[in-house]
Amino acid sequence: MSRKAYTLSLTKGKAMSIKINGDQGIGPVGGIKGPRKAETSRAADGKPAEDKVAFSSVLQEVNRVRQAQPAADAERAEKIQALKEQIADGSYRPDLTKVAASLLKFIAEGKK
Repeated sequence: MSRKAYTLSLTKGKAMSIKINGDQGIGPVGGIKGPRKAETSRAADGKPAEDKVAFSSVLQEVNRVRQAQPAADAERAEKIQALKEQIADGSYRPDLTKVAASLLKFIAEGKK
């Protein structure tokens, strides 16, 4: 039988590690340790380094899309308004081939 060991570290004032060994139960790993000091990184000249945050390209893309969204919403609203006006004055002429193709696709997917 293979043993699986899991380690759980808890921190609240003092740190403690617990090791779980398969069927042997729970036991302390290193006892209770005192609080640790935060490590500060230093620049090459010995001064404290500046904090830096780097965002992933996915997050940057999401932000770009969110900024473009109001423009897209305004453009969509204009198109909808133009269609409403065409319908109201009777000048709206949809492409019947596209309408038929769309209906056939919808009906075919509905039968699955």
